[in-house]
Amino acid sequence: MKRIDYTTLLPGASHWSLEMRRGSAMRLTDTTGIGNVGMLFYNPRQLLERYNAPDTLKCQHTFKLTRGHCLYSDMGRIFASVIEDSHGWHDTVCGSSNAQKVAALWGERNYQQDRNQWYQNGHDAFLVELAKYGLGRADLAANINWFSRTSTDAEGKLTLDSDYPSKMRQVTLRFEMDTLVILHTCPHPLDQSEVYPRGDIEIELGLAEPVQSDDLCLNSRPENHRGFANNTLYHIGL
Repeated sequence: MKRIDYTTLLPGASHWSLEMRRGSAMRLTDTTGIGNVGMLFYNPRQLLERYNAPDTLKCQHTFKLTRGHCLYSDMGRIFASVIEDSHGWHDTVCGSSNAQKVAALWGERNYQQDRNQWYQNGHDAFLVELAKYGLGRADLAANINWFSRTSTDAEGKLTLDSDYPSKMRQVTLRFEMDTLVILHTCPHPLDQSEVYPRGDIEIELGLAEPVQSDDLCLNSRPENHRGFANNTLYHIGL
């Protein structure tokens, strides 16, 4: 990041949303080693355009997200690029936890009785934030889970892999277009922890270095050149 202008700490089991401007950057830091950040992207000027996980993965020939990858919309444009990553593997296929799974694992708690110690789930957390922009259940898409790595056994069963360095993992996003970011810090849907995990996440916002001709995200795949070209076309006259 070229410059940091704002820093906040988002506790586990929380949710937030904000508009990130083109050319800005967001750095996420897992301060506890048990964090998970569910995230979705929308075009704030046209909310029907949103993050597309299948296109993001297939056009970059990957199953995971890490440094050098771009995050695509369903219009073939790039919302953001992953410019730094100390974790190396981020899930974008498992979706979010829901109230039923959370209750089955850790019991039921509600905000009215338990206040900030209640057990929020990712599905409902997304819906709360989406409602602020006139969006709802039909607008949910396959989300990213930052800091969550999955493994597959011989039968194809996915499990959450906890065999990685614990604290202070970081990932930094550079936004290539104005983007509405919806996020939560609720448990990953495959998390089987004995105690409801509350991973606090530090969020730093600021200015990104401009894209250069040798940029890793631009050049990591031929398809990304087309994605950046689509962004250029979209921004003509602005």
